[in-house]
Amino acid sequence: MTQINTTIDFDLEGKQVGWLRLPYSVSRSAYGTISVPIATIVNGPGPQILMIAGNHGDEYEGQIVLTRLIQKLKTKDISGRIVILPALNLPAVTAGERTSPLDGGNLNRSFPGDPNGNPTEMIADYVENYLLKMMDVVVDFHCGGASLDYRPHASAHFSPNATPEHKTRSIEAAKALGVPHVMIFERNPEPGKLPDAAMRNGVISLGGEFGGMASVKRSSVTLVETAVERVLAHFCMIDKTFITKNSEVRIMAPPKFNDHVYVDECGIFEPATELGDFVIAGDLCGHILFPENPSRDEIKVYFMSEGEVVCKRHLGRVQPGDCVAHLATEFISENSK
Repeated sequence: MTQINTTIDFDLEGKQVGWLRLPYSVSRSAYGTISVPIATIVNGPGPQILMIAGNHGDEYEGQIVLTRLIQKLKTKDISGRIVILPALNLPAVTAGERTSPLDGGNLNRSFPGDPNGNPTEMIADYVENYLLKMMDVVVDFHCGGASLDYRPHASAHFSPNATPEHKTRSIEAAKALGVPHVMIFERNPEPGKLPDAAMRNGVISLGGEFGGMASVKRSSVTLVETAVERVLAHFCMIDKTFITKNSEVRIMAPPKFNDHVYVDECGIFEPATELGDFVIAGDLCGHILFPENPSRDEIKVYFMSEGEVVCKRHLGRVQPGDCVAHLATEFISENSK
C-alpha cells in the first residue's frame, strides 16, 4: 500500500491543483514530505487521460507546456478527466538533472517501483498502481535531456500480444499528435520504463522526444503545445473539429538489433553524421580523439545496423558505455510478418 497522500479528490468535478505528498524524514525535518504538484480537471463522463512531464528533470519543454495547461485549461473546456503531473520526478526537476539527487534514481527505469522504497521508487509505484488504473491514455513528454539531441518524434508503445484494436488505436493516436515522425516501440513489458507500466495496465501509452540538449527551443515547445491540443481533440475531450491528421507522418521503429552505438574509450567524440542521415552497417559514426594525449591515434566508431540517425550525443566528452547515436527504420508490426 502506498505511503503517498494526496490533497486531490480524483472523482470531484471541477478543477483542482494540489500535491502528492511523499514521506521524506531527514534530520532537518523529521516529518518532512516531498510535495509533487498534481492537477485534475473533471467534467462528467469521457476519456481519462494522464499527462506527464518531468519524468527526467533536465527535459523542459513538457514541463513548460503542462504548467501552462494547468493554468489555462478550464473545466468547461473538456469532457472527461485529465490528470496532469508537470514535474513528476520533483527532486530531479528542481535540480535540473536526469536523476533524483536524493537517491540517484532514474524514474523512467524504476517501474513498477516500491511503495516502501526510496522516493523515486515510491513515485513509480504510485503512478503504476494507482494513477494508471484510473486511465485510458497516458502521455509522457520527453526531450532527450542534457546528453542527447533528438530529431523530434511522437511515440506509441505496446506489446506484441496487445489486441489489434489496441495497437491500431495507439498508432492512430500517435499519428494524430502532429509530429512528422512517429516511433513505434512494440515489445514485451519488463521492469523499467513508464510505457511498461502502461502496458501492464492496458493503457494506451503515448509520448515522444521533442528536442534535447537540456535547452528550451521555441520550436520544441510549439510541438508539445500542438501535441497536447491534438491528443485531447483526438480522444474527443475537446471540440477542435478543425484539427486534421498529419498526412505526411512516417512510421518508424528501432532496428531489432544494434540500434544504439556505444563507445568504449574516454575522449572527445566527433560525430560523422547529422540527424536524419541514412546509414548502413559499417558506415562511420564518428571519431574519438585524445587531446590529453595528442600522440595517440584517434579511434573510429562505426554503425552496426542500418537506418536513419534519430538521436545523437550532444556532449562532446565521452566515457566507456556512452551512447553516441540511435537509429530507426520503417516500422514492421510483429503481426505483419
